[in-house]
Amino acid sequence: MTFVDEMKNAVTPRAALLVIGVLGLQLLFIASYVGALHKPKPTDVAFGVVAPQQVSQQLITQLDGLPGGPLDPRTVSSEAEAREQIMNRDIDGALIVSPQGRTDTLLVASGGGTVLSSALERILTQVEAGQQRTVRTVDVAPASADDFDGLSSFYLVVGWCVGGYLCASILAISAGTKPANRQRALIRTAVMAVYAVAGGIGGAVIIGPILGALPGSVWGLAGLGALVVFSVGMITLGLEALTGIVGIGLAVLIIVIAGNPSAGGAFPLPMLPDFWRAIGPALPPGAGTWVARSIAYFRGNAVTGPLLVLSAWAVAGTALTLLLSMRRGAGRDDGSAGTAPPAGGSTAV
Repeated sequence: MTFVDEMKNAVTPRAALLVIGVLGLQLLFIASYVGALHKPKPTDVAFGVVAPQQVSQQLITQLDGLPGGPLDPRTVSSEAEAREQIMNRDIDGALIVSPQGRTDTLLVASGGGTVLSSALERILTQVEAGQQRTVRTVDVAPASADDFDGLSSFYLVVGWCVGGYLCASILAISAGTKPANRQRALIRTAVMAVYAVAGGIGGAVIIGPILGALPGSVWGLAGLGALVVFSVGMITLGLEALTGIVGIGLAVLIIVIAGNPSAGGAFPLPMLPDFWRAIGPALPPGAGTWVARSIAYFRGNAVTGPLLVLSAWAVAGTALTLLLSMRRGAGRDDGSAGTAPPAGGSTAV
Protein backbone atom coordinates (compact mmCIF):
# COMPACT_ATOMS: atom_id res chain seq x y z
CA MET A 1 0.00 0.00 0.00
CA THR A 2 1.39 3.36 -1.01
CA PHE A 3 1.83 6.30 1.33
CA VAL A 4 -1.05 8.09 -0.38
CA ASP A 5 -3.31 5.09 0.25
CA GLU A 6 -2.24 5.06 3.89
CA MET A 7 -3.08 8.76 4.14
CA LYS A 8 -6.51 8.17 2.68
CA ASN A 9 -7.19 5.42 5.18
CA ALA A 10 -5.80 7.38 8.12
CA VAL A 11 -7.50 10.69 7.34
CA THR A 12 -10.89 10.30 5.73
CA PRO A 13 -12.57 13.30 4.08
CA ARG A 14 -15.00 13.45 7.01
CA ALA A 15 -12.14 13.50 9.50
CA ALA A 16 -10.37 16.20 7.49
CA LEU A 17 -13.47 18.38 7.54
CA LEU A 18 -13.83 17.89 11.29
CA VAL A 19 -10.19 18.84 11.84
CA ILE A 20 -10.68 21.99 9.76
CA GLY A 21 -13.74 22.76 11.87
CA VAL A 22 -11.74 22.33 15.07
CA LEU A 23 -9.08 24.69 13.70
CA GLY A 24 -11.81 27.24 13.02
CA LEU A 25 -13.11 26.92 16.58
CA GLN A 26 -9.58 27.33 17.92
CA LEU A 27 -9.04 30.55 16.00
CA LEU A 28 -12.47 31.86 16.99
CA PHE A 29 -11.66 31.06 20.63
CA ILE A 30 -8.51 33.19 20.47
CA ALA A 31 -10.26 36.01 18.59
CA SER A 32 -13.23 36.07 20.97
CA TYR A 33 -11.34 35.97 24.27
CA VAL A 34 -8.59 38.36 23.25
CA GLY A 35 -11.03 40.64 21.46
CA ALA A 36 -13.30 40.88 24.48
CA LEU A 37 -10.75 41.05 27.27
CA HIS A 38 -7.49 42.53 26.01
CA LYS A 39 -8.40 46.18 26.59
CA PRO A 40 -11.23 46.60 29.10
CA LYS A 41 -12.53 50.10 29.66
CA PRO A 42 -15.80 51.44 31.08
CA THR A 43 -18.23 52.75 28.48
CA ASP A 44 -21.69 54.21 29.13
CA VAL A 45 -21.78 52.95 32.71
CA ALA A 46 -25.23 53.68 34.17
CA PHE A 47 -24.43 56.28 36.81
CA GLY A 48 -26.60 58.36 39.13
CA VAL A 49 -26.01 61.93 40.28
CA VAL A 50 -27.55 63.39 43.43
CA ALA A 51 -26.72 67.09 43.57
CA PRO A 52 -28.27 70.48 44.37
CA GLN A 53 -30.48 71.68 41.54
CA GLN A 54 -28.23 74.57 40.61
CA VAL A 55 -25.23 72.31 39.85
CA SER A 56 -26.92 69.03 38.89
CA GLN A 57 -27.30 69.60 35.14
CA GLN A 58 -23.85 71.15 34.82
CA LEU A 59 -22.29 68.14 36.54
CA ILE A 60 -24.22 65.67 34.41
CA THR A 61 -23.07 67.46 31.27
CA GLN A 62 -19.49 67.34 32.50
CA LEU A 63 -19.66 63.62 33.30
CA ASP A 64 -21.39 62.83 30.02
CA GLY A 65 -18.63 64.62 28.12
CA LEU A 66 -15.68 62.78 29.66
CA PRO A 67 -13.19 61.47 27.06
CA GLY A 68 -14.11 58.01 25.88
CA GLY A 69 -17.66 58.25 27.24
CA PRO A 70 -17.14 56.12 30.36
CA LEU A 71 -20.35 57.24 32.06
CA ASP A 72 -24.02 57.45 31.19
CA PRO A 73 -25.11 59.85 33.95
CA ARG A 74 -28.67 60.60 35.02
CA THR A 75 -30.28 62.61 37.81
CA VAL A 76 -31.40 60.73 40.92
CA SER A 77 -33.62 62.41 43.49
CA SER A 78 -31.89 61.34 46.72
CA GLU A 79 -29.16 59.19 48.21
CA ALA A 80 -31.77 56.67 49.37
CA GLU A 81 -33.10 56.42 45.82
CA ALA A 82 -29.56 56.01 44.46
CA ARG A 83 -28.87 53.16 46.88
CA GLU A 84 -32.13 51.50 45.90
CA GLN A 85 -31.37 51.78 42.18
CA ILE A 86 -27.94 50.24 42.73
CA MET A 87 -29.47 47.34 44.66
CA ASN A 88 -32.04 46.93 41.87
CA ARG A 89 -29.12 46.91 39.39
CA ASP A 90 -30.57 49.84 37.46
CA ILE A 91 -27.34 51.82 37.89
CA ASP A 92 -23.78 50.76 38.73
CA GLY A 93 -22.83 53.70 40.94
CA ALA A 94 -23.78 57.19 42.04
CA LEU A 95 -22.18 60.44 43.14
CA ILE A 96 -23.75 62.22 46.11
CA VAL A 97 -22.69 65.87 46.06
CA SER A 98 -22.50 67.54 49.46
CA PRO A 99 -24.24 70.95 49.43
CA GLN A 100 -22.21 72.20 52.42
CA GLY A 101 -18.72 70.69 52.43
CA ARG A 102 -16.19 69.81 49.72
CA THR A 103 -16.22 66.07 50.26
CA ASP A 104 -18.70 64.10 48.15
CA THR A 105 -19.73 60.45 48.37
CA LEU A 106 -19.33 57.85 45.66
CA LEU A 107 -21.64 54.83 45.94
CA VAL A 108 -20.41 51.63 44.26
CA ALA A 109 -21.28 47.92 44.35
CA SER A 110 -18.20 45.71 44.20
CA GLY A 111 -20.44 42.65 44.34
CA GLY A 112 -21.22 43.38 40.70
CA GLY A 113 -17.51 43.36 39.86
CA THR A 114 -14.65 44.95 41.74
CA VAL A 115 -12.93 45.98 38.51
CA LEU A 116 -15.87 48.22 37.61
CA SER A 117 -16.18 49.76 41.09
CA SER A 118 -12.44 50.50 41.08
CA ALA A 119 -12.74 52.13 37.65
CA LEU A 120 -15.59 54.34 38.87
CA GLU A 121 -13.56 55.37 41.90
CA ARG A 122 -10.60 56.31 39.70
CA ILE A 123 -12.75 58.33 37.26
CA LEU A 124 -14.64 60.26 39.93
CA THR A 125 -11.50 60.98 41.94
CA GLN A 126 -10.01 62.68 38.88
CA VAL A 127 -13.21 64.61 38.16
CA GLU A 128 -13.49 65.80 41.76
CA ALA A 129 -9.84 66.82 41.89
CA GLY A 130 -10.45 69.09 38.93
CA GLN A 131 -13.12 70.85 40.98
CA GLN A 132 -10.91 71.08 44.08
CA ARG A 133 -13.13 68.55 45.81
CA THR A 134 -12.53 65.13 47.32
CA VAL A 135 -14.59 61.97 47.25
CA ARG A 136 -15.08 59.14 49.70
CA THR A 137 -16.26 55.74 48.48
CA VAL A 138 -19.07 53.74 50.07
CA ASP A 139 -19.62 50.16 48.92
CA VAL A 140 -23.37 49.54 48.93
CA ALA A 141 -23.11 45.85 47.96
CA PRO A 142 -19.57 44.76 48.87
CA ALA A 143 -18.12 41.55 47.46
CA SER A 144 -17.31 38.86 49.97
CA ALA A 145 -13.78 38.89 51.35
CA ASP A 146 -13.47 35.33 50.02
CA ASP A 147 -14.70 36.30 46.54
CA PHE A 148 -11.60 37.77 44.90
CA ASP A 149 -12.51 40.40 42.30
CA GLY A 150 -16.10 39.14 42.42
CA LEU A 151 -15.17 36.22 40.15
CA SER A 152 -16.68 33.35 42.12
CA SER A 153 -20.12 33.77 40.53
CA PHE A 154 -18.61 33.55 37.07
CA TYR A 155 -16.49 30.49 37.84
CA LEU A 156 -19.51 28.79 39.39
CA VAL A 157 -21.58 29.34 36.26
CA VAL A 158 -18.71 28.24 33.99
CA GLY A 159 -18.53 24.99 35.97
CA TRP A 160 -22.24 24.45 35.53
CA CYS A 161 -21.99 25.15 31.80
CA VAL A 162 -19.09 22.73 31.39
CA GLY A 163 -21.01 20.03 33.25
CA GLY A 164 -24.12 20.50 31.13
CA TYR A 165 -22.16 20.45 27.91
CA LEU A 166 -20.08 17.37 28.81
CA CYS A 167 -23.03 15.37 30.10
CA ALA A 168 -25.03 16.10 26.97
CA SER A 169 -22.05 15.24 24.74
CA ILE A 170 -21.63 11.87 26.43
CA LEU A 171 -25.34 11.10 26.08
CA ALA A 172 -25.30 12.21 22.44
CA ILE A 173 -22.37 10.05 21.30
CA SER A 174 -23.09 7.00 23.44
CA ALA A 175 -25.02 5.37 20.57
CA GLY A 176 -24.20 7.20 17.38
CA THR A 177 -24.67 10.86 16.65
CA LYS A 178 -28.46 11.21 16.44
CA PRO A 179 -31.33 10.08 18.70
CA ALA A 180 -32.84 7.07 16.93
CA ASN A 181 -36.29 7.35 18.44
CA ARG A 182 -38.52 9.35 20.74
CA GLN A 183 -38.03 6.97 23.66
CA ARG A 184 -34.29 7.46 23.68
CA ALA A 185 -34.68 11.24 23.41
CA LEU A 186 -37.05 11.23 26.39
CA ILE A 187 -34.61 9.13 28.42
CA ARG A 188 -31.74 11.47 27.60
CA THR A 189 -33.86 14.48 28.56
CA ALA A 190 -34.79 12.85 31.88
CA VAL A 191 -31.16 11.97 32.61
CA MET A 192 -30.16 15.53 31.78
CA ALA A 193 -32.78 16.87 34.21
CA VAL A 194 -31.59 14.62 37.08
CA TYR A 195 -27.99 15.51 36.37
CA ALA A 196 -28.87 19.23 36.31
CA VAL A 197 -30.49 19.07 39.75
CA ALA A 198 -27.51 17.22 41.20
CA GLY A 199 -25.05 19.64 39.59
CA GLY A 200 -26.98 22.69 40.76
CA ILE A 201 -27.14 21.54 44.36
CA GLY A 202 -23.52 20.37 44.39
CA GLY A 203 -22.17 23.62 42.99
CA ALA A 204 -24.21 25.75 45.41
CA VAL A 205 -23.07 23.73 48.43
CA ILE A 206 -19.42 23.86 47.40
CA ILE A 207 -19.32 27.61 46.76
CA GLY A 208 -21.47 28.47 49.78
CA PRO A 209 -21.28 26.35 52.95
CA ILE A 210 -18.04 24.54 52.07
CA LEU A 211 -15.82 27.31 50.66
CA GLY A 212 -17.74 30.37 51.85
CA ALA A 213 -16.97 32.14 48.59
CA LEU A 214 -20.49 33.45 47.98
CA PRO A 215 -23.19 34.64 50.38
CA GLY A 216 -26.86 34.45 49.51
CA SER A 217 -29.43 31.67 49.37
CA VAL A 218 -27.93 28.23 48.82
CA TRP A 219 -31.24 26.95 47.46
CA GLY A 220 -31.56 29.97 45.22
CA LEU A 221 -28.14 29.24 43.74
CA ALA A 222 -28.97 25.54 43.50
CA GLY A 223 -32.11 26.31 41.49
CA LEU A 224 -30.13 28.61 39.22
CA GLY A 225 -27.50 25.92 38.76
CA ALA A 226 -30.07 23.33 37.77
CA LEU A 227 -31.49 25.70 35.16
CA VAL A 228 -28.05 26.60 33.77
CA VAL A 229 -26.94 22.97 33.51
CA PHE A 230 -30.21 21.87 31.94
CA SER A 231 -30.34 24.73 29.43
CA VAL A 232 -26.76 24.16 28.26
CA GLY A 233 -27.22 20.40 28.17
CA MET A 234 -30.46 20.50 26.20
CA ILE A 235 -29.26 23.00 23.64
CA THR A 236 -26.22 20.74 23.12
CA LEU A 237 -28.48 17.70 22.63
CA GLY A 238 -30.74 19.70 20.32
CA LEU A 239 -27.91 20.91 18.11
CA GLU A 240 -26.43 17.42 18.00
CA ALA A 241 -29.81 16.00 16.98
CA LEU A 242 -30.04 18.62 14.23
CA THR A 243 -26.53 18.44 12.77
CA GLY A 244 -24.89 15.31 14.16
CA ILE A 245 -21.48 15.51 15.76
CA VAL A 246 -21.09 19.03 14.33
CA GLY A 247 -23.68 20.11 16.87
CA ILE A 248 -21.22 19.53 19.68
CA GLY A 249 -18.89 22.02 18.03
CA LEU A 250 -21.77 24.47 17.62
CA ALA A 251 -22.47 24.19 21.34
CA VAL A 252 -18.82 25.01 22.04
CA LEU A 253 -19.14 28.03 19.76
CA ILE A 254 -22.23 29.33 21.58
CA ILE A 255 -21.31 28.55 25.19
CA VAL A 256 -17.52 28.66 25.36
CA ILE A 257 -16.33 30.84 22.52
CA ALA A 258 -19.13 33.42 22.47
CA GLY A 259 -20.66 32.99 25.92
CA ASN A 260 -17.78 32.94 28.39
CA PRO A 261 -15.88 36.11 27.37
CA SER A 262 -19.16 38.05 27.06
CA ALA A 263 -20.55 36.86 30.41
CA GLY A 264 -19.34 39.85 32.41
CA GLY A 265 -17.22 37.63 34.63
CA ALA A 266 -13.63 38.77 34.40
CA PHE A 267 -14.84 42.26 33.45
CA PRO A 268 -18.44 43.43 34.01
CA LEU A 269 -20.54 44.14 30.94
CA PRO A 270 -19.98 47.95 30.92
CA MET A 271 -16.25 47.30 30.45
CA LEU A 272 -16.61 45.03 27.41
CA PRO A 273 -16.57 46.07 23.73
CA ASP A 274 -19.98 46.70 22.18
CA PHE A 275 -20.32 43.34 20.41
CA TRP A 276 -19.65 41.23 23.49
CA ARG A 277 -21.72 43.53 25.69
CA ALA A 278 -24.65 43.04 23.30
CA ILE A 279 -24.55 39.24 23.07
CA GLY A 280 -23.58 38.45 26.68
CA PRO A 281 -27.00 38.81 28.36
CA ALA A 282 -28.62 36.59 25.70
CA LEU A 283 -26.30 33.61 26.28
CA PRO A 284 -26.38 31.13 29.20
CA PRO A 285 -23.02 32.09 30.81
CA GLY A 286 -23.94 35.78 30.89
CA ALA A 287 -27.48 35.24 32.11
CA GLY A 288 -26.28 32.79 34.76
CA THR A 289 -23.49 35.05 36.02
CA TRP A 290 -25.89 38.00 36.35
CA VAL A 291 -28.39 35.96 38.38
CA ALA A 292 -25.70 34.43 40.60
CA ARG A 293 -24.40 37.88 41.52
CA SER A 294 -27.93 39.14 42.11
CA ILE A 295 -28.65 36.26 44.49
CA ALA A 296 -25.35 36.73 46.32
CA TYR A 297 -25.18 40.52 46.62
CA PHE A 298 -28.34 42.27 45.38
CA ARG A 299 -31.15 40.63 47.36
CA GLY A 300 -32.18 38.57 44.34
CA ASN A 301 -33.22 41.65 42.35
CA ALA A 302 -33.30 42.01 38.54
CA VAL A 303 -33.33 38.29 37.76
CA THR A 304 -36.54 37.91 35.74
CA GLY A 305 -35.01 38.69 32.34
CA PRO A 306 -31.93 36.45 32.69
CA LEU A 307 -34.04 33.57 34.05
CA LEU A 308 -36.30 33.89 31.01
CA VAL A 309 -33.22 33.75 28.78
CA LEU A 310 -32.05 30.51 30.43
CA SER A 311 -35.56 29.08 30.25
CA ALA A 312 -35.79 29.92 26.55
CA TRP A 313 -32.55 28.04 25.83
CA ALA A 314 -33.83 25.06 27.83
CA VAL A 315 -37.20 25.02 26.05
CA ALA A 316 -35.61 25.45 22.61
CA GLY A 317 -33.13 22.65 23.21
CA THR A 318 -35.77 20.30 24.59
CA ALA A 319 -38.20 21.02 21.74
CA LEU A 320 -35.49 20.52 19.12
CA THR A 321 -34.38 17.25 20.67
CA LEU A 322 -37.87 15.77 20.96
CA LEU A 323 -39.27 17.04 17.67
CA LEU A 324 -36.35 15.72 15.65
CA SER A 325 -36.57 12.34 17.37
CA MET A 326 -40.29 12.17 16.56
CA ARG A 327 -39.62 12.98 12.92
CA ARG A 328 -36.99 10.29 12.69
CA GLY A 329 -39.31 7.86 14.45
CA ALA A 330 -42.01 8.62 11.89
CA GLY A 331 -39.54 7.88 9.11
CA ARG A 332 -38.90 4.45 10.58
CA ASP A 333 -42.62 3.81 10.84
CA ASP A 334 -42.83 4.46 7.10
CA GLY A 335 -40.65 1.49 6.28
CA SER A 336 -37.34 1.65 8.06
CA ALA A 337 -38.41 0.00 11.30
CA GLY A 338 -36.84 -3.24 10.31
CA THR A 339 -33.56 -1.71 9.21
CA ALA A 340 -30.55 -3.09 11.00
CA PRO A 341 -29.00 -0.71 13.55
CA PRO A 342 -25.76 1.06 12.63
CA ALA A 343 -22.43 -0.36 13.75
CA GLY A 344 -21.56 0.47 17.31
CA GLY A 345 -25.02 -0.34 18.68
CA SER A 346 -28.13 1.81 18.54
CA THR A 347 -29.95 0.69 21.64
CA ALA A 348 -27.82 2.37 24.25
CA VAL A 349 -29.10 5.48 25.93
